[in-house]
Amino acid sequence: MSTYAATPVRSGGMTKDERFVIVASSLGTVFEWYDFYLYGSLAAIIGAQFFSAYPPATRDIFALLAFAAGFLVRPFGAIVFGRVGDLVGRKYTFLVTILIMGLSTFIVGLLPNAATIGIAAPIILIGLRLLQGLALGGEYGGAATYVAEHAPPGKRGYYTSFIQTTATLGLFLSLLVILATRTILGEPEFAAWGWRIPFLVSVALLGVSVWIRLRLNESPVFQKMKEEGKSSKAPLTEAFANWGNAKIVLIALLGGVMGQGVVWYTGQFYALFFLQSILKVDGYTSNLLIAWSLLLGTVFFIFFGWLSDKIGRKPIILAGCAIAALSFFPIFKAITTNANPALEKAIETVKVEVVADPAQCGDLFNPVGTRVFTAPCDTARAYLSQSSVKYTTAKAPAGSPVKVTVNGTDVPYTDAKTSNPAVLAAIQAAGYPKAGNPDIIKMSNPFDIFKARTAAVIGLLFILVLFVTMVYGPIAAMLVELFPTRIRYTSMSLPYHIGNGWFGGLLPATAFAIVASTGDIYAGLWYPIIFASITVVIGLIFLPETKDVDISST
Repeated sequence: MSTYAATPVRSGGMTKDERFVIVASSLGTVFEWYDFYLYGSLAAIIGAQFFSAYPPATRDIFALLAFAAGFLVRPFGAIVFGRVGDLVGRKYTFLVTILIMGLSTFIVGLLPNAATIGIAAPIILIGLRLLQGLALGGEYGGAATYVAEHAPPGKRGYYTSFIQTTATLGLFLSLLVILATRTILGEPEFAAWGWRIPFLVSVALLGVSVWIRLRLNESPVFQKMKEEGKSSKAPLTEAFANWGNAKIVLIALLGGVMGQGVVWYTGQFYALFFLQSILKVDGYTSNLLIAWSLLLGTVFFIFFGWLSDKIGRKPIILAGCAIAALSFFPIFKAITTNANPALEKAIETVKVEVVADPAQCGDLFNPVGTRVFTAPCDTARAYLSQSSVKYTTAKAPAGSPVKVTVNGTDVPYTDAKTSNPAVLAAIQAAGYPKAGNPDIIKMSNPFDIFKARTAAVIGLLFILVLFVTMVYGPIAAMLVELFPTRIRYTSMSLPYHIGNGWFGGLLPATAFAIVASTGDIYAGLWYPIIFASITVVIGLIFLPETKDVDISST
């Protein structure tokens, strides 16, 4: 780990050169996150375009798996580009990553669909997603390291916090561009060809980002190390084969980034998924609610980065994980109260049971969506969970046919995987809301925010974003400070992208799989609660405070 030094904090604000470093690094990273999130926001349309040879449910699964592929390869990008960054330099490495990301995104906008070039379309699409994930795996570590190595002592948390806003700003920008394009073209035209526009316009952002980054100089800390001949000849070996450093990598992952990753993805991505897929809020309204919470909350990344320079990184990150773990259940239940009160009432008052022979009931846990359920017990439970119905399973005699009861009344069940009119009619008659129920929260325009329930949901989502800013604002400075200069890029990138790309990126699908397998719309929250709690315990015991270290040590 970097060594401690009593270096005085410089007084005064940022210099002109420091502002340029932060703007150049942040703009490029915003652009990369914008590229990355475009695909996730448009996964359903992309599935129809590139996986059209398959049934709708299957094409959606393939589209989501292609999205997940970008998360899964991020740690490998961290290894590849981290090594290059420690051998060649920070500046040139994140020039390469932004070019790979930007060109891959632009090509997606040009790529003919499956109806035009057949199987080649999805193969090329997945290849582009893998390239995007690899590039993003190398981008964040380079930008965070570069900014931190330019920052004066005592201000690294504040300076790197601007990098921490970029993921949220990239998501926000992608939502705005998609919303504007949809509004201008209309939904039919957007679904047919207009979805390509957000991908194509990114080439202009790429040009600006590359031009700005070409004007940057190499990090002074890295340049000094190179001139003194102290750079690593084998950064991967030093970072991961040496137990002294590998131990710090594990502590950074399990005692910091793992909890940060699940809190972040719960507050931004699972919250959006929960609104749309579980509470049945329309996509337009859901995106606007999330966008408002991000707009209100983004400044707190910088606040908590600044605060971490005063009181330390560790207490803010671990407090964010702990408070989030304790608060997720009441916050998500309050979101249900305000976004879909009829659903909340039905969950509390309507008793639904699937009565079946236990031998005929399998495990519904299906985070990657590739399993196909055929047993009536399984299809009944899957149908109810997809309808956001809380259910329990009751034991029936061996060999008995499956039946569904609603408030004690038997309902004829037909083995239908996507629809069951009798069950649907029964649960709606008992109180579950119909699709398009007027009690479900709905916004007619971006500024339709002054109704009590709408304001309440935005406020609750803002609290979730506040947790995100607590755990994410100081994390870049902490990771930079944990590792010596010669292997910093390699060492910090891997735990960051495992924590965020794997523990965080796979959270929405896994959490919903938990919901489906338990029949409880809130059960998926156990995923972030457990991992955030583990991080609090490990972090309290093993994670060192880093705010006063000397990062110029090699």
